[in-house]
Amino acid sequence: MNAQKKRQSLDSFTDDLLTKLFTPPKKTAKPSQSERDNIKALAAQAKEKSLTRPIVDFFSALIDAHEKGFDPVSFGYSKDELVALCIKHQEIDEHLVSVGGRLTQAIPITATANDRVTEYLEKKDTEAPSGIEMWDQIKKNIARIKAVLKMTDEDWNSFAGQIRNAVDSVETLARLIDLPEPVLKEIGRVTKNYRMRLTPYYTSLILPGKINDPIILQSVPTGEMIENSGIEIPPVAADHSPARLIDQFYPRVLTIKATNMCAMYCTHCLRIAHIGRKDKIYRKKAYGEALDYIQKNTNVRDILVTGGDAFVLPNSTLEWLLSELDAIDHVKMKRLGTRIPVTAPMRVDKELLDILEKSNEKKPIRVVTQINTAQEITPVSQNTFRELSKRCFTILNQAVLLKGINDTRVKMWKLCETVHESYVRPYYLFNCSYRNPQFQHFRVPVNVGQDLVESMYGNISGDAIPRYISTAGGKIPLHRSNIIEQTNGELILSKPWSGEKVSYPDADPEIYAKQSFAFNGPIHQ
Repeated sequence: MNAQKKRQSLDSFTDDLLTKLFTPPKKTAKPSQSERDNIKALAAQAKEKSLTRPIVDFFSALIDAHEKGFDPVSFGYSKDELVALCIKHQEIDEHLVSVGGRLTQAIPITATANDRVTEYLEKKDTEAPSGIEMWDQIKKNIARIKAVLKMTDEDWNSFAGQIRNAVDSVETLARLIDLPEPVLKEIGRVTKNYRMRLTPYYTSLILPGKINDPIILQSVPTGEMIENSGIEIPPVAADHSPARLIDQFYPRVLTIKATNMCAMYCTHCLRIAHIGRKDKIYRKKAYGEALDYIQKNTNVRDILVTGGDAFVLPNSTLEWLLSELDAIDHVKMKRLGTRIPVTAPMRVDKELLDILEKSNEKKPIRVVTQINTAQEITPVSQNTFRELSKRCFTILNQAVLLKGINDTRVKMWKLCETVHESYVRPYYLFNCSYRNPQFQHFRVPVNVGQDLVESMYGNISGDAIPRYISTAGGKIPLHRSNIIEQTNGELILSKPWSGEKVSYPDADPEIYAKQSFAFNGPIHQ
């Protein structure tokens, strides 16, 4: 390509840059010797090296000099010399990116983007610390709890030991957590009606001296659960339970509520009315009725096994149930609902991992968990998710939007990024259910959740952004539309991270409606 054609290949960004540099400055001045020497050194680097960065640095210095009243000629450089460097930059770059595009568009856009996350980066580790960042404090908590409960290392590191030493009374809680006497009395009043159980491990995640710690809010019931008035709407009434242990809202998906047991009972539990006062593992004939219903309904392809918590089931029961599902030809996918990796990660032993891997080799298994705060992710739970990720198809997080726990941008962004870094895909963010008046105090207005989710677009990884969902006779999306208006085939869209309006041409409906296209076009008929 000759010089003239190469010059013509420069894009409008570069043409505009050159025009700006050679436009006489509003104020003229004479550069100092040190300024001349600096520009000369940058020019030498730009000419000698086969790299784009020195060329960008040289042009960036010329832009700064122009602002001070110096044009390139005052440093002894002609337009042709600069054009040659522009062409060199474009030829070096693998994607033919121009120096004008990089300097006047890409770098400023990146700087603006960085400004959007500055506040988050400054606050995330103090306002929303993860259990990884707080691990030193948590280890101190573990040592103290083990001493008070007289737990051995074997007790602590086994699921049986965690359940056997579970914190299920106000008296035990008071020995482990420093709470004022009026608060303890209130907890005692509430636990007459609502079950409380924390594993010692989950208790260790509570940070001392932190008012409304996100762990204690999720695990220790408060007076609002009694004082909130209203009639509870059962999360799944008889009209959504077509067979024993079965919940079904959709034709291709259903749920087996395989147990009422959990390692820790959440204060915002959707099935709070179904927990009961005693742990139950159901008889095989109960599971048999559920499996019989699935066997006869060939539309069903995806089964969620939950409860309660699927990982609380004995390994033998879970292995049997998965094998039964694998044997049903039209069942193609399985999900296991569990909080165990963050409430009692020691439950996820080699035997369980082997069971999951064996079933996953037959038909995909997704592990669906619930992590509501970055504080629930510790080195232990992160390693548990890492091991699970090797044995199943994927791990998905279904968080619940909860007041005081994850209802700010900093807390929600930190949750999603921490989960993402822990081998878990943020999947759903549920608006806290209206069905249970017991936890009205946790509910967050829908528009707050919309802002939290929309704010993540353009600021964190796309696959770390959950879908915002309500539970109202099934899962209904709550996202805002980013289509502002639509006229004459043009959509006006709003960028959720900045509010900037952009035009987006829609597909031509007449072209779309044509049945004759591609290999079915007129030329082939």
